[in-house]
Amino acid sequence: MPVTLSDTDPLLVMPARNLELALQARVFIVENVRTARRYLKRCARSLATDIDIDSLTFFTLDEHTSVADVDQMLEPLAGGEPTVLMSEAGCPAVADPGALAVAAAHRRGLQVVPLVGPSSILMALMASGFNGQRFAFEGYLPVERGKRSARLREMLTRITRERQTQIFIETPYRNNRLIEELCQTLPPQLRLCVASDLTGPAETIVTASLQQWRQRSYNYDKTPAIFLLYGQET
Repeated sequence: MPVTLSDTDPLLVMPARNLELALQARVFIVENVRTARRYLKRCARSLATDIDIDSLTFFTLDEHTSVADVDQMLEPLAGGEPTVLMSEAGCPAVADPGALAVAAAHRRGLQVVPLVGPSSILMALMASGFNGQRFAFEGYLPVERGKRSARLREMLTRITRERQTQIFIETPYRNNRLIEELCQTLPPQLRLCVASDLTGPAETIVTASLQQWRQRSYNYDKTPAIFLLYGQET
């Protein structure tokens, strides 16, 4: 079950059926219990109904969770209890540890049902103007300078030879530094799209060449953003 990318009203970006299913469920596998509880309360407000949060069961699935623990989380589902998998934001199991639960469910022959909802990766690609036929999500770039430079060279090769859009993210407080680095190290004709605060009140989506980005005034620090790179405009 996808969740919102920002604090906007869930009904503005989610099918009402998603909210109804969320409020009917009693068992949840989530990345963060606190934010999951907050989201469910927002769903209840959107549908003008109440929810007894304390009666629900939450399992935490994050980067520290073992495969054995995930199997235990699926016991209610194996017993016939509908179980909701939710991410911290956006779509679960996409650049998200929830994939472990999905894989475990398939191993046990349990039914998996994906629901419609926002994906920051796909929404950014949709709005970038870049190649949507061939693309790759790289996650976070390496922090160590040498490995980071090598990854950027690999991405440039894929863009040039395969016409593949490269998509990646950064820790928000380093967003501005990342743009500066891209402008300094990559060809100026390369195009960069920055999609920030998607579906939120401060949403901005800007596509321009790195040469143009060098001359732009921007501040993306502390704001969730998706970065996309592609070749020069033809």
